[in-house]
Amino acid sequence: MRAIPLSYVLRNLWVRRVTTVLTAGGMALVVFVFATVLMMSEGISETMVATGQPDNVVVMRKGAGTEINSNITREQANAIDTLPGVGTDNQGRKLVSREVVALNNLPKRDGTTANVILRGMSEFGISMRPQVKLIAGRMFRPGTSEIVAGKAVARGFANMDLGHTLHFAGRDWTVVGIMDAERSAFDSEVWVDSHQAMQAFRRPAYSTILFRLSRPDALEAAREAVNSDPRLQLDVKRETQFYAEQSESMSRFIKLLGMSLSVIFSIGAIVGAMITMFAAVASRIGEIGTLRALGFRREAVLIAFLGESLGLSLVGGLIGLGAASLLQSVDVSTVNYATFSEMAFRFRFTASVAAQTLGFALFMGVVGGFIPAWRAARLSIIECLRQA
Repeated sequence: MRAIPLSYVLRNLWVRRVTTVLTAGGMALVVFVFATVLMMSEGISETMVATGQPDNVVVMRKGAGTEINSNITREQANAIDTLPGVGTDNQGRKLVSREVVALNNLPKRDGTTANVILRGMSEFGISMRPQVKLIAGRMFRPGTSEIVAGKAVARGFANMDLGHTLHFAGRDWTVVGIMDAERSAFDSEVWVDSHQAMQAFRRPAYSTILFRLSRPDALEAAREAVNSDPRLQLDVKRETQFYAEQSESMSRFIKLLGMSLSVIFSIGAIVGAMITMFAAVASRIGEIGTLRALGFRREAVLIAFLGESLGLSLVGGLIGLGAASLLQSVDVSTVNYATFSEMAFRFRFTASVAAQTLGFALFMGVVGGFIPAWRAARLSIIECLRQA
């Protein structure tokens, strides 16, 4: 089968350039929404996964799901200290951090309020998060009402500058440090001394226990010890796994919502492409008859018109993808639906996002262009030349 030259397809797109731009623009808007959703999902996954360390283990109440809902008694915490596989520092002290996690509603700089995770921890909790670095001030002192704020919290919330005082949980707290957690979830947290957090929030028990493994393969021994002790109705997970599961639930929700919007918008874009291609067929019936008379078969005509539709969608896809890629440098925040707290992240543009987005654009082109292309291919030579 002799194919219609590609130059013919491109020339027709250029001749109808106003229509081409308008149709491609509609597709670009849909593609932009689609790509933004994927970039948001990738950004949240990057933020959550970067939070965990492979040699750290998170212990929570069985079935709790999140640190906010977890509860570990002091007796259970003492039992965790004796588990096999718990690492020690160079002074022989157990690398275990008993932590209290609470939600705290704080005012933002724009006048609204939002929930922030307040994490009470020990000195070991700090040392087991090596990605966290102080960029201003100092770390809180044990036994004091001092706080260290993540840089996203310091940027978005009121009274979070060094030396400022906040009042919550029945007492005043002084900001003594700002930390950079390398775009992990800790950028959206406030850290305080665990004993002070328990007193202020009237917590008789801990939320989670974090400990460092003595060796990489020691996790199973610790988990078996927990499962065999009827007093310990607890879940034991690597920190990386815990945060990956948290990001998966958030990404699933965002993708579901975003894809629903993309599908609704894409219907309009597909209809627009279909109308454009039907108009192209109607205005070029004589041209189609000439092509058929020159020996081009129906399949060649179908492929040529389908190629025009794919060209429209490709142009729209590249424009929408290019616009979405500009969001990479934008820092945004959203609600972590697992904890109902605010979490900062950035849009992340990847090769996978680009491939999925262009695939979606071409799919709209195929769906919107196939019926008009089929109509063009089914026209008879005599009918076309008669209407020419």
